[in-house]
Parts: sequence; C-alpha cells; structure tokens
Amino acid sequence: MTLLLQVSDPHFGTERPQVVQALRRLAEAQRPQVLVVSGDITQRGSNAQFDAARRFLDSLGIPAMLTVPGNHDIPLLNPLARWLWPYAAYQRVFGPELEPVLDLPELLLIGVNTTRPRRHKDGEVSAAQVRRVAERLRAAGERQLRIVVTHQPVHVVRTRDEHNLLHGAGPAARAWAEAGADLVLGGHIHFPSVGLLADRYPDISRRAWGVQAGTALSWRIRFEAGNSVNLLRYDAAAPQCAVERWDYVDAADRFELARHEELPLQRDAA
Repeated sequence: MTLLLQVSDPHFGTERPQVVQALRRLAEAQRPQVLVVSGDITQRGSNAQFDAARRFLDSLGIPAMLTVPGNHDIPLLNPLARWLWPYAAYQRVFGPELEPVLDLPELLLIGVNTTRPRRHKDGEVSAAQVRRVAERLRAAGERQLRIVVTHQPVHVVRTRDEHNLLHGAGPAARAWAEAGADLVLGGHIHFPSVGLLADRYPDISRRAWGVQAGTALSWRIRFEAGNSVNLLRYDAAAPQCAVERWDYVDAADRFELARHEELPLQRDAA
C-alpha cells in the first residue's frame, strides 16, 4: 500500500499556527511515503514565506516530495521581479525544476507548471506541455498509479468555479486521460472535490478522476469549506485508489477523516 499526502494552498504568511501543528501530528500518525504540494505555497512569494514553508514541509518527515508553483508563488507587488525572474524565490527553496517528475515503483507523479507571469490568477497549459505529459504517461509501468499535478483545476464540480478552470483544461484532460492518467490533482479554488473527468468531458473514454484539495493551513478559507488535506491510499494489486479528505476540526484541534471514496482504476491499454 502506497500512501500519499496532498497539501494544497497553504499560503504561508497566512497560516494558522494551530492548524500547522495539527497537520504535523496527522503526518506523524499516518506516515505517508509521498508528499504532493499543489501550489500556492506562499501568500506573496517572499523569501521569508518560502523559507517558512520549506521548514514546515521538511518537518513532516515524508521521504519523497513533489511541488508545483501556484499563482501566489509569483511576486505580485514587485512588477520587475514578476517579469524578469518570477520563479527565483520558489526555485531557491524548491530547486530549479518547475515541472518535476517523481517515478517510484508504484507511483508516477508528473508536475505541470500552470502559472503564467502575465496572468494574475488564471492558469494555462500549452500544447507542448500536454504532449510532454501524455508521452510520459504512456511510458508508465503497469503497477504505477499515474498522477498529473497542476495548480489550477482541470475539473470542478460547481458551476460557480468554472471560471477558475485551467485555460486549455479540456484538451489536456482528454489527452492525459487517454494516455493513461488515473488522477489529476489540483488546488487553487480552496474547495475539495472528487469527480470523473468524463462527467465534464463526455468524450473521454477512459476512467480518470479529478481530485481537488482545499486550503491546508491558511485562514483564507471559504465559508463552506475549512482547512483540509487529502490522503490517497493506493493498492497496486487491486488496482484501486482511495481518496480521503481530512478536515481540521477547531473544537477538537485536529484533522479528522471527513470523507472516504474508493476510486476504481482502469488498466487496459490507453
């Protein structure tokens, strides 16, 4: 069994200290092998915020980590930095690769940088990015859970969130699903959800899922969704993936299991 923790939109600089400690306790109790951070790691992309984020993520003691930047990880208040070196602070802390790949015996994680300095909030995926990810997915091993990680979503479950969909989401979702993707993980909208990609894009013939995480640590929560993270449990023998949403409960000062969904996976040729 492979256990993955998805943390999204922690927005360091706006983190709630008690939630930070509670997430650390959850990681100690569950002991995931892989950590995915799906963007908006900081609130304003400052060096101090990135340093605090890295210290916290390292303190979780999770052996493997994959991160992608979010729109908040590009400087907003410094126009010169935004245009000339938008990822300098991010890369100083998380390394030069903006689109990392994590290739493990039972897990293939492919990061996609969907941020664009010219856009304020919206994300975008290019045709070249779509092709690169599809080619890597087609080379996946039979036992691997195949995951694409973006910041802005390719799938949302509420009409009011549709304006936040990634520009190019339709072609990307179709190409990645047909190439063998099982899950596309995202964040950005601070609203957790799980849905079949084919529910939004009916011409997708394979079973693939969009998995959205809420905001992990920030006080910038939505009134209908508080702080939460996702735990993914993958059984390569089934093959099946369980997605668990863990919500921070203020009264108990801890993350508690709020929802458990079993996602059947498709393993015939894409």
